[in-house]
Amino acid sequence: MADTQFSDREALLFHSEGRPGKIEIVATKPMATQRDLALAYSPGVAVPVQAIADDPATAYDYTAKGNLVAVISNGTAILGMGNLGALASKPVMEGKAVLFKRFADVDAIDIELKTEDVDRFIDAVELMEPTFGGINLEDIKAPECFIIEQTLRERMNIPVFHDDQHGTAIICAAGLINACLLTGRKLGEIKVVVNGAGAAAIACTELMKAMGVRGDHVIMCDRTGVIYQGRDDVNQWQSAHAAVTEARTLTEALVGADVFLGLSAAGALKGDMVIEMAKAPIIFAMANPVPEILPEEAKTVRPDAIIATGRSDYPNQVNNVLGFPFIFRGALDVRATGINDAMKIAAANAIAELARERVPEEVAEAYGVSHHFGPEYIIPAPFDPRLMENVSIAVAKAAMDTGLATKPILDLEAYRQHLRGRLNPTTSVLTLAYEGARARPKRVLFAEGEEEVVLRAAIQFREGGYGTPVLVGRDDVPDRLRALGVVDPQSYELHNSRTSTLVPKMVDFLYGRLQRRGYLRRDCERMINQDRNIFGAVMLQLGEADVMITGITRTYAQTIREIRRVIDPETGRTPFGIHVLVGKSHTVFIADTTVNERPIASELADIAEQTAQVARRMGHEPRVAFLSYSTFGNPAGKWLESMRDAVSELDRRQVGFEYEGEMAPDVALNPRQLANYPFARLSGPANILIMPGLQSANISAKLLRELGGDDMIGPMLIGMEKPVQIAPMTSTAGDLVTLAVLAAGGIAR
Repeated sequence: MADTQFSDREALLFHSEGRPGKIEIVATKPMATQRDLALAYSPGVAVPVQAIADDPATAYDYTAKGNLVAVISNGTAILGMGNLGALASKPVMEGKAVLFKRFADVDAIDIELKTEDVDRFIDAVELMEPTFGGINLEDIKAPECFIIEQTLRERMNIPVFHDDQHGTAIICAAGLINACLLTGRKLGEIKVVVNGAGAAAIACTELMKAMGVRGDHVIMCDRTGVIYQGRDDVNQWQSAHAAVTEARTLTEALVGADVFLGLSAAGALKGDMVIEMAKAPIIFAMANPVPEILPEEAKTVRPDAIIATGRSDYPNQVNNVLGFPFIFRGALDVRATGINDAMKIAAANAIAELARERVPEEVAEAYGVSHHFGPEYIIPAPFDPRLMENVSIAVAKAAMDTGLATKPILDLEAYRQHLRGRLNPTTSVLTLAYEGARARPKRVLFAEGEEEVVLRAAIQFREGGYGTPVLVGRDDVPDRLRALGVVDPQSYELHNSRTSTLVPKMVDFLYGRLQRRGYLRRDCERMINQDRNIFGAVMLQLGEADVMITGITRTYAQTIREIRRVIDPETGRTPFGIHVLVGKSHTVFIADTTVNERPIASELADIAEQTAQVARRMGHEPRVAFLSYSTFGNPAGKWLESMRDAVSELDRRQVGFEYEGEMAPDVALNPRQLANYPFARLSGPANILIMPGLQSANISAKLLRELGGDDMIGPMLIGMEKPVQIAPMTSTAGDLVTLAVLAAGGIAR
């Protein structure tokens, strides 16, 4: 995988386009009528107010407190950028809030405090305890962060967690458990050298010792050298880990060491130091963006080494997102009064155990490697969907076992099912699709390469490491790229029909295909020279690209007519379009929304089968509903036979998924309505809606896109012999990249 890259301009556009920033507040109750408002505020709000006054614990029942975390910083240690102030930390804190929501459905609010005074900071946070269910401290410099966290933990009765310390420590501990297992070591026997003496390094050291690593087997170093007993230029948190040793330098400390934990600076670990370490050394080089030693450099001198870094472009990434969302999820769900060592150790063990389990096919496919437990896979992939349930349950159980849970969970299996339902699997699959694109980059042809939105998509696609954009356009495309901030526009592959050496071969191909359909050779020459969709589609047919994206400048109907002059449906398949409606905890596939005006029964059955395949590739078990204005013949009508016959056709085919019809949309989607038909074969609300005709399908999809609250993907064109996607004319650059990735990764095919 290539590390994610992007220009400064793209980063600023991401944060500024549309609604500035990355978060918003959304009401969870209806607010449409005067009665709604009266219930939400006055006078209806008085009832829960009195209930909470009588019993403060009911605040978790009547307010959002139990799922609300404050992400708090004063900006004194922002990422690797230093003390840039509270306001400058806001993009980072918003980003952390987004990660909480994305990975664990935890609502988080960023709070930036304009003070470097420790006491004022502590007082400000402590006063907010009634508002939040947990506190995530972030980007606060050491040693102040130690004082702040410890004091708040003592004063507050909700979880307080400094992720820069403990998040890193937990993921590092998980990797260490597995590295020791692979090398036949025991935690109580290993000799560890920690290079770095800041917040994360001290937290890693403390957690290791809590897990059984002997204190006299750990040597901590800072910029000056070894922190040894008697050294007087260190603070109280560093001196707590001072070693009894004759070693005074990192080089001396590493002789015979089993483990190197680096939380320091690029290049701090040299190859000659690694040579002196014990057999099968364990090296966690976690400095970012450049580690203490690059894995290839360490492997050159010690091929037997097990190596982890903080980077996504090497195996074994120590990534805090593996931990903090799920640690808070488990702590919140049992209403824990804090986060103790037992909960952190439980999280580390759960993460370590997950890496030893068989990797789901979609995760292995996305990352492009086997991901079997071994030296190259001691830490799970960050987007493994099982993290939510495994880590959250482990943390919740540890909180209950140690007496920190004020609302214990009695049925852990029911809790597991609840966790699975909190997040939409589509979000994980989309993330995995992007990772898969990085692992196996493709050549994606953008047929409308003169349009700014297309060029921005091409830039995102390349800088994200998803593959090579192939642009179709005129000679001024490099100038347009330069205007968008690209410093090397000539490095982009550009095809112009006026100058391309491929044109003669392309004309031959097109004329050979169309000559018996009434087209003259000069007609084919004209289409190649003047129509970008024809030009791009022929390039795709000739193998000059793997995927084609178009649609921005022409209507869908016109574009697909042009494409089908060059590209046929795949043999035995019915081409059609799918719009995918993606909500927080649900995904609904709507088909056919783009191609077939009045599909017959066999075509409807084909569409259902192929949509079911797409649904499974996106992590869903298909439940198909053939929609109609009629539900099982009521009311009667003359346009029902095709839907009924499609159901019979699937009966004959004996497909391996649920389906039912004909039925109205409310019956298909509302469990209470479905319950009126106990004979229906759907076990739950449908997630695939097969529409009776193009009019109803296209109107429904576009209405939902414009009026609905969910995200919409597509339409995705399915069933063509070559991967080609036709985007809506209103698409953003991000929409185009998503379609490109889904097509390149084989999800939309």
